[in-house]
This record gives sequence, C-alpha cells and structure tokens, in this order.
Amino acid sequence: MNNALVWLRRDLRLHDHAALHHALASHAQVWVVFIFDSAILEALIKKGLVHDRRVDFIWQCLQELDSHLRSLGGGLMIRYGNPIEHIPNLANQLKIDSVFINRDYEPSAIERDQQVKNKLEKNKVQLHDFKDHVIFEKTEILTNSNTVFSIFTPYKNAWLKKLQPNYIDLFDCDIAKNKKIKGRFVTIPKSLDHGIPSLESMGFKSTGIEHYLPAGSTGAEFFLKDFLKRIDQYNIGRDFPAIKGVSYLSTHLRFGTISIRGLAREAHRRMLSGSLGATTWLNELIWRDFYFMILSNHPRLASGAAFKVDYEKIEWEKGAPAQKLFKAWCDGKTGYPLVDAAMHQLNQSGYMHNRLRMVVASFLTKDLGIDWRWGEDYFAKYLNDFELASNNGGWQWASSSGCDAQPYFRIFNPIKQSERFDSEGKFIRRYLPALEKLSNKSIHAPWLASKLELEAAGIILGRDYPLPVVDHDEARKKTLIRYNVVKKN
Repeated sequence: MNNALVWLRRDLRLHDHAALHHALASHAQVWVVFIFDSAILEALIKKGLVHDRRVDFIWQCLQELDSHLRSLGGGLMIRYGNPIEHIPNLANQLKIDSVFINRDYEPSAIERDQQVKNKLEKNKVQLHDFKDHVIFEKTEILTNSNTVFSIFTPYKNAWLKKLQPNYIDLFDCDIAKNKKIKGRFVTIPKSLDHGIPSLESMGFKSTGIEHYLPAGSTGAEFFLKDFLKRIDQYNIGRDFPAIKGVSYLSTHLRFGTISIRGLAREAHRRMLSGSLGATTWLNELIWRDFYFMILSNHPRLASGAAFKVDYEKIEWEKGAPAQKLFKAWCDGKTGYPLVDAAMHQLNQSGYMHNRLRMVVASFLTKDLGIDWRWGEDYFAKYLNDFELASNNGGWQWASSSGCDAQPYFRIFNPIKQSERFDSEGKFIRRYLPALEKLSNKSIHAPWLASKLELEAAGIILGRDYPLPVVDHDEARKKTLIRYNVVKKN
C-alpha cells in the first residue's frame, strides 16, 4: 500500500500516536491534515466567542506541528470548512489508499466520521480508526455479569486489574529510529499547500493564551516536567487552589498534545513504587476513562438527558429571577467570595481549579436552584479543557443526577469550603482585590464582618462587593424540598 492520509483532530502531536504509527508502518508515503471544522467555529462565533482561547490554542499547536513535519520532509495540510467534503477530496487528489484517524466518542463526531467513511468507501478508500484518547474504551471494562459499570470504585478496581503493559505501550512514530516503520512523510504538493489560515480569516482574534498556557507538545512537556517534581504530593495539594498542587495538563490532554498512555505509564509506575500522590492522580485519569465510557454507552447524555431518569422531575427555578441569579453566578457577583473568585478565574483565563468546579456547580444547582444544564453550557463555552464527557459527568455529579453522583442531600457549604480550602484567603484576594484588606476570618463571609472592619477595609457591601444573593441555610432547606421527588433514589 502506497499512500496514506492521517487526519488529526483532538490528537495534536507526532509521538505515541496510534493512527500515525499504523499509517507509517503500513504505507510508503504519509500526509497529515487538520480541518478547522466550519460548523463548530461558526457556532462559536454566533455565541459571541470571537476571542475563544481554544481556537487560538489549536492554531498555535498547528504551527508547531507544521514546523516539525517540515523538518521531517513533510508538512501539515490545514483546511477550513466541512471535513465531510475536505477529507474525500484530499484523498482523491493525493491518490490515497487509506485514511487513518483516532476514534472520537462524542455522538456528533461519530456521525461525522461515519459520513466521511461512507464517502471514502464509494471511492474505494478505507477509513481506519484506532483507540488513542483513552486507555480503555466503550465495553472493554465490564462487570462480572458483562454489563456496563455505573459506579466508579468497582470500575476503577476492574480497570486496574485489567491493566497490562500492552494497554499503555508506546506507539512509536520515530521514522528515523524505528526500523519497523517503512513509511515517510511526503512534501505537500504546491497546489495543495495552502499554509495556515489566520485566526482573523476564520473570524477569531488572538487571546494571549500563550502567555500562561504554552501550546503544542513542547508546552505539554513543560507542564509535565514541572508536575513530576510535585506529583508525589498531589494527594495533599490538589484541593487547595492558592497553591501549585495540580498538573495543569488538562487542556493538553484535551487536545492530545500529550499521550494519555504516557501519563498512565508514569503514574502507574510511581503507584507501584508506593507514591500516594501518583496513585491519586492515576485515579483522576481513570475517572476520565469512566466518563468517556459512560458517554459511549449512554449517548443520550450528549443531548442534555439526566443519567438518572427520575431526576428529570426536578423543578428548577425559572423566569427572570432565575436569569438574574444565573447572571450573578456567571459574573462572579453572588456575594460568596470563593464562588465569585472561582468564576473570575474561569472568565479571565479559561481555567478553573477542580475543587472549585465542584463548589460552583453545587452552588448553582443547590443554592440557587438552577438547572445544571445552564452551568454545563457555560463551562462548555469558556473552559479551555472543555470535554463533553467529563463536563457532563461533573455537572451531573454535582446535581446528583449522574452515575455515582453526590447524594442529593449532601450540599456544599460555600463558607466552610472557603475556610477549609483557602483558609488564608490567598486565592480569594488574587481574584477579588476589593476584599484584600479583610481579615482571614472575615474574607470568607464579608457580610458577617463588623461594621468597623468593613470601614477599615474601605468596603461598602452592595457597592464594592455584593451582598449574598441567597442565604445558604434557607437555600439548603429549599433544595431538600426540591429534591423530594427523587429522595428514594
């Protein structure tokens, strides 16, 4: 077989890459392409997201990929438009035998890939797909009765029991050193070498994300090296947003600039050596597999369905009052400092600490009584690492409607969460400078501070910082009543 086309999507790297490995091993000549899907980008523009950090991040990743491929004798073909049209057209123009992709698990992507496959087959071109984005997919991990898991801990135990070296082995793509690789990257024909379209030509603008989130495999490697210095303390530091306790690799993992197998290999090796931090981190990677598995087997979740059907009975707040509360949450103006600081972090950077994701999700659904889907959609718009499976799983966990979710009666107290995980108010002060002069005690609930302390800090509540939009204790009572329709579940 002579000519292969590797279609990159959410796997923006040239190492430990399943589809690329198999293309190079089975074909003499290999080209690589990325399609800026116009349907996805136009939807973002309609939502007013012309400064979308993710598009900027991808754009920067592609520049690094193109440079690397050209150093290897090839190059990256980049198109803007409909992949259902572009991929078959390129296959025809390059006289391609086979197109190679790594599998996607979102229903819309599955439908797109099927349409591409159908078009290719009409021209006698094969589409080969591979597992690359997870360690175990679909129904690879099943219960003893051969059913799909819905509880995480037994799934995790089965995951670890099944894990063997072959599941996390490296897919070598080194054309210079690997003797089993017979193929090579080929120069793009001049007529097909269109370069990289500018952000502006696609309707987007630069966001400056490169100043705090370096793109590409080099950026991923930078964060990984830094995290490996701290990984053994991950179990201790991961819950505290004011310190450097997490990996900051989520966006790189989302867009595949780093291999999940490589991360699992490292975490598993350290776990076997007794590292509690690595064990906890591997646990998080398994949660990621778990949510992908759930979405694969329950595609209805992508359309906004609750995993627990009975939870559709819940009557959420509606109308103008709900819209007003939701806007206060979105803008970080709820009057609860930890919640507000977390929302400012998201709005300013596209990132939110994992502990805070749970806090703000609980607050929206169980303090404000607002449908979890509103929050899920907001995160989908602004999170750099937005992942449908994990985002949906996280929001349904917080609202208690998901698999293995937080019990409906367990409601985070935003003040206690603040006192516990940001005891000195360092994180709050970083994002809410108006509260900077409050004491470590009062900063968690400014409305409880004395009049004298507020005056000394130069704060007038309602002017410099909002009063609480709800009373937590009263909201908790309302939530328990709201959830009465599902209390037996």
